Amino acid sequence: MNQIKSLFALLLILFCFSAQAQEKIKLTNLISNLEIKFDVKFSYSVNEISSILVDKPLETHTLENTIENLNKTTILNFKFLTQRYITISTIEKKVSVCGILISESNKEPLFGASVLISNSSKGVIANDDGTFLLEDVGVNEQVIVSFLGYKTQVIEVKELLYLNQDCKTIVMIEKSEALNQILIEKYLTTGLQKYSDGSTVLNTEKFGVLPGLTEPDILQSIQALPGVESANESIANINVRGGTNDQNLILWDGIKMYHSGHFFGLISAYNPYLTDKVIVTKNGTSSEFSDGVSSTINMSTKNKVGDEVSGGFGANLIHADAFLEIPISKKLALHVSGRRSFTDVFNTPTYNNYFERSFQDSELTMNSDNISESNRSSNFLFYDYSAKLLFDVNENHKFRANVIGIFNNLDYIESFTNNANESESKTSNLKQENLGFGASWNGKWSSRFSTDFTAFYSKYNVDAIDYRLETDQKLTQANEVLETGIKLKTNFKINDDFNLLNGYQFSEIGVLNSTEVSAPSYDKIKKDVLLNHAFFSELEFKNNNTYFRLGVRGNYFQKFNKLLIEPRLNVRQKFSNYFAFKLQGEFKNQSVTQIIDFQDDFLGVENRRWILANQQTVPISESKQVSFGFEFNKNNLVFDVESFYKIVDGITVSNQGFYNNFQYLNATGSYNAKGVEFLVNKTTKKYSSWLSYTYSLNDYEFNRLTPSVFPNNVDVRHSVSLAFNYDIIKNFKVSIGGIWRSGLPYTKPIEGNETTQNGNTIFVNYDAPNSENLDDFTRLDASVNYSFKVLESVKSSLRIGVINILNRKNIINTYYEVDPNDSESTIKIENKSLGFTPNISFRCDF
Repeated sequence: MNQIKSLFALLLILFCFSAQAQEKIKLTNLISNLEIKFDVKFSYSVNEISSILVDKPLETHTLENTIENLNKTTILNFKFLTQRYITISTIEKKVSVCGILISESNKEPLFGASVLISNSSKGVIANDDGTFLLEDVGVNEQVIVSFLGYKTQVIEVKELLYLNQDCKTIVMIEKSEALNQILIEKYLTTGLQKYSDGSTVLNTEKFGVLPGLTEPDILQSIQALPGVESANESIANINVRGGTNDQNLILWDGIKMYHSGHFFGLISAYNPYLTDKVIVTKNGTSSEFSDGVSSTINMSTKNKVGDEVSGGFGANLIHADAFLEIPISKKLALHVSGRRSFTDVFNTPTYNNYFERSFQDSELTMNSDNISESNRSSNFLFYDYSAKLLFDVNENHKFRANVIGIFNNLDYIESFTNNANESESKTSNLKQENLGFGASWNGKWSSRFSTDFTAFYSKYNVDAIDYRLETDQKLTQANEVLETGIKLKTNFKINDDFNLLNGYQFSEIGVLNSTEVSAPSYDKIKKDVLLNHAFFSELEFKNNNTYFRLGVRGNYFQKFNKLLIEPRLNVRQKFSNYFAFKLQGEFKNQSVTQIIDFQDDFLGVENRRWILANQQTVPISESKQVSFGFEFNKNNLVFDVESFYKIVDGITVSNQGFYNNFQYLNATGSYNAKGVEFLVNKTTKKYSSWLSYTYSLNDYEFNRLTPSVFPNNVDVRHSVSLAFNYDIIKNFKVSIGGIWRSGLPYTKPIEGNETTQNGNTIFVNYDAPNSENLDDFTRLDASVNYSFKVLESVKSSLRIGVINILNRKNIINTYYEVDPNDSESTIKIENKSLGFTPNISFRCDF
């Protein structure tokens, strides 16, 4: 019993000491006690300390012990001016803050979210578990937490002080404009994310490094996605699930664009530094969009009126660029950007490789073996610009106006001696441009109902002039597209789970094609106009486990009195926290496509021209597609498998660019592509790696041709992409990756009977179409990125990228021509991919 009493007494004493140690008192009372006890004076603002409670110090503590403890456990800065006078303030007080970021909808951590100090370049990225730690932060500063698809939060540093407590949990709320939520926060690399509807979004501002790239080139970057690639290594020829490039609907802030590349296809024509996000949809497209029977690439620029001027500038071995975001007032801002090549001033090894790749199969290089370098010259330049006016009328109504311009120009001069020992000279010029204007008005009429009204004008031109001095003959070719459109859509949020979208769209498209020859005099001009009215509606549903979108679009073509009804379906169902299946389907149409009349049109550089459907020789293209797959996502490890089947009807021989016996025939047909896309992707804060594989079969069917069924020009049976990104140290990143795919189909002449004659014209006598395949395509690329600060407010980066490190000689196209020295033989023409191509870029952002 005595032992029990002794133990009880000991516990009671310990409890009393613990209670005393944990006793809280007002700081103002403690200061008064310290002034009396140690004969000191404190200088402070009563308002700053009146509400602060602190631990009561032990009686044995000295003044220095107490002050040191107060500095550690409060947001205040206690500083000795003399041995007797002490100041108390929050000025110059530096603390450490931490937090845990989670999503409100599923309580999952938000890996990759940005946490920045307001009015500073200092910041961090949230870890795999959503945690972050900021050190040496001013106690009076603010922290800005942002993540794509979520509302940005501004938090006082004082609220995040963890001192002796746990880190604060910050719940991020998804933006309520749409139910299509972010599903995978870091997809392949930082800045790539995946939505619930299966579309992929590229956030250019936060975009990580990809193999071979020195900047976030928009159309190069999306080729990292399964099912998206360029069969001939050109962003002007992006093939999505076996389609051609003209079958991709490209939108820039709601403006339909008809041109996508600088350097005639090797560089994206869209400046990434004012582009906020790019959404790529391969199937299950919203009924809001039509055209583009293969995919939709929807780019939108930054849309927020900022508080201060920001911008950036940079250069690589091809071009220089700059952008500015200028707040004019609290409601008005102007965003501008510009980019220009300096290839007309001086050449670099990168430029020389690009030039050789772009123009290897054109009139610029056809006679290069017979004409010395001194007798020919070329001058090439490109530029683009954009501007956006942002006006927030009030909290609920916003007006935006945009302009974008894209320009390419090539001048070429050559002089030579012909077979009759006579001198000849030729001057050529090729211009290509796309100009777009757009305006939009967004109105939020209540918490549930909003409207969007947009209008745009887009003009595309490609003009070529080929002039021969001796004969005074000038050949002029032109292709022009003019499109104007308006769209009105309404969003009604029925409740937290359901959203109803309705809308109307009108477009007028005019296409002109002309060819003129001065001697002998000849001209051919053709102009077509087509009006289209469309109504669309869709119902969207989303809860924790189910995403469902059902839509329909009706397109009426006034000229043909034709109505096309297009259903759309997009379903995603979770069966557990980690496993889900997805089903998508769509009908789409396209009334404007590209054809190749002759391979040497427009100097052989840009030989595709846009034409309008006429429902006779050129029908409206119509597609039907369905895809089904499943997805596993746990601990930032993603397995994604998706099968697809697509039929596109209404294609023509002339828009496929055949090199076979069909290339000068008129016929309409279809192609069907079917296959499976597989992706495995693992991401952490330090590294990201992925492996994708696509297997597909892609065949034409032209009933009027024999054979009627044969492989598609872009029938890539097997395609593999592998990459690894690693953050070696905080500011140094490296990325290495490779591509392997089976060779494209091509057609050989009949052995022993290589040519055939029709009248006075001799042609290549081709064998069965696309019955041969090129050698496999293999390429290894790498990039490194180093970030640093020139000034406190200026972030800089240096990137080095190498395309085709192994300098592999890949053949990307093969065709045949009649040998000019032997009419019974042919010569083989092989187009090669880029060889070893280094590039380096330097950027500063402020």
